[in-house]
Amino acid sequence: MVKPNDNMSESYIKMADESLKIIKKVENESKLWASSSAYYTIYYCLYSLMIKSGIKCEIHSCSIEFMKMFLTDFYNEEDVDLIETAFRLRNDLQYYPDRLVSKDELEFVKKGAIDFLVKTKEILSKINEREIDHIRDSLNKEIR
Repeated sequence: MVKPNDNMSESYIKMADESLKIIKKVENESKLWASSSAYYTIYYCLYSLMIKSGIKCEIHSCSIEFMKMFLTDFYNEEDVDLIETAFRLRNDLQYYPDRLVSKDELEFVKKGAIDFLVKTKEILSKINEREIDHIRDSLNKEIR
């Protein structure tokens, strides 16, 4: 846990916006970069909320687990499915270039990235100190 940081949170949302723009530029040219950009759009959104709450984690799979355990008031199972699918697709395309990926899954992730960004911006605009304290308290209880 770290001190909640609104400035860093805003920086990650800007990074998510930039990543989303990349999807549009490369979607017809590169599955790898489209999937990576979609994944990072989603991940930077998640990380923005985590940093705003004072949670720092540099391991992506742990951040996703944190989302599943402690951000259920904000994200639902469909959101978790989206980030897990995006994470898997990006890994498959980056580390296993001979592995086939579903065009439908790639479209799901690209469209989902837009919705996830909109949703996260709304969460960030409405989250209050009490909700942040609840997230932090829940993590503290789990750690102990």
